[in-house]
Amino acid sequence: MRNNNIVLISALVACALMSGCDDKKKENVAIEFMHSSVEQERQAVITRLIERFEKANPGITVKQVPVEEDAYNTKVTTLARSGALPEVIEISHDYAKVMDKEQLLDREAIKAAVAQVGENQFFDGVLRIVRTEDGTAWTGVPISAWLGGVWYHKSRLAEVGISEPQDWQSLLNAATLLNKPSDKKYGIALPTAESVMTEQAFSQFALSNGANAFDASGNITLNTPEMREALEFYRELAALSMPGSNDVMEIKDAFMNGTAPMAIYSTYILPAVFKEGDPQDLGFVVPTKKSAAAYGMLTSLTITAGQREEETEAAKKFVVFMEQAENAADWVLMSPGAALPVNKTVVETPTYQQNPVIKAFGGLTRELIAQFPNVQVFGSVGDKNFTRMDDVTGSGVINEMVNSVTVGGKSPEAALVDGQKRLDELVARP
Repeated sequence: MRNNNIVLISALVACALMSGCDDKKKENVAIEFMHSSVEQERQAVITRLIERFEKANPGITVKQVPVEEDAYNTKVTTLARSGALPEVIEISHDYAKVMDKEQLLDREAIKAAVAQVGENQFFDGVLRIVRTEDGTAWTGVPISAWLGGVWYHKSRLAEVGISEPQDWQSLLNAATLLNKPSDKKYGIALPTAESVMTEQAFSQFALSNGANAFDASGNITLNTPEMREALEFYRELAALSMPGSNDVMEIKDAFMNGTAPMAIYSTYILPAVFKEGDPQDLGFVVPTKKSAAAYGMLTSLTITAGQREEETEAAKKFVVFMEQAENAADWVLMSPGAALPVNKTVVETPTYQQNPVIKAFGGLTRELIAQFPNVQVFGSVGDKNFTRMDDVTGSGVINEMVNSVTVGGKSPEAALVDGQKRLDELVARP
């Protein structure tokens, strides 16, 4: 009898130990974080953030999956087809719409993460840009953004007695006064090439005039009087820019070397000005007609669908951790000035305030952040962000239309008729 008791006790102990091992296995969760920061110095920052997270969350390990930006969307598609999507992905707001359309995002997990961070912690206008097409959810938890608009050298405008342009007409007047093509000096540098940058720049003028690529019902609305007025104005501005098809490098070089004292560019001009120019001489405005329209690109951390429950819970914890003030500040300051914080708590951190680039530009970064409510993008109507906008941009129809008018000499009327027809056919496809 005694031996039987010993056997029974031994079996119970073994069972308890095995159960304990199973519990331990359940506690250890490994997730992946895919991002586009392939540079060694940026990966080092993310490594420190992950180490900080893992120390605060024993039992969860996070593996980095850095992917080159040019291959990013293709990589997402490939991983989705193989059922191997990382649990957390850094994603732009436009491609996040595509992922949502393909049902690759865990809306409930994202909603829970936003709730934990607090909707009121984001600057006004930020969450609107990451709304789903039906307006009921979000495609990710925003962590940073960049803005586009009109940059100018204050001293150059002051030399000819020009004040900061406040609307379309004053911008055109300023560019006209500054334009000296015989001296290889131009009034403004703006994109005219068949590129995404051209669509982004032009969209600001169109949206500021109440013109959008879609209406609230999802119909293509390219050929409208408001769009034609914007295209005609953009053509006038382009006539005061460098001749030919200009894109990212031509515009940046012209602004930095003094060929053009004004330029349409993104906040990614700030690091160059910090390094080579005078930060205090830099000014910024956005196209304004019926309303102000800043182009904005938001970066979010999104949570993918199809994961095990414990992986999704770990992913939520990681995303919420990354949104904490000091952590989000470290993320944003991987590109100081170029990337803007979208979380209100970040700008109050000593890490952000004492950064040499942020200090050099003084109040400009706060002026930029104040533009978030004015962010407008094609395909976003009210609380709806139409997923087919990715197809529109991918088709190149809008940037080809702008190029044909500004460089090719095509009439705005003919370009809009052709563009409307091509986009109608595109959207009609299943």
